Amino acid sequence: MAMSYLEVRNLQKRFGDFTALGDVSLDVAEGEFVCFLGPSGCGKTTLLRAIAGLDPQTSGTIRQKGRDVSALPPAQRDFGIVFQSYALFPNLTVTDNVGYGLVSRREARGAVRKSETRRKFAFKRRRAPPPLPFLIG
Repeated sequence: MAMSYLEVRNLQKRFGDFTALGDVSLDVAEGEFVCFLGPSGCGKTTLLRAIAGLDPQTSGTIRQKGRDVSALPPAQRDFGIVFQSYALFPNLTVTDNVGYGLVSRREARGAVRKSETRRKFAFKRRRAPPPLPFLIG
């Protein structure tokens, strides 16, 4: 079996006595597209913030390409988060919305290869739709 791009093992996150994430483990292959679905308050955003290093886990490990990134600050991890609402610019295409985050890395927005992004995710040349109410969590 090939090495996972992202390995999360026994991840826990507590806020005082409240356990937001309890013993979460998952593997994500390179190039795999993953969605976390669930009701409001179930830990989706908490898990993403832990993986990105924005809100470090209480225990457990996070590995990226076999390298333990569990204790690294966000700037030293190769992850980012795009939220489903409020962070999208309706006047930009899907590709331009994704590429917008590259500005903070001082890279040109054009660094996102548009044709590859469209092919990979079957995006068409169109504007991003307004956020749908049922996607807000």
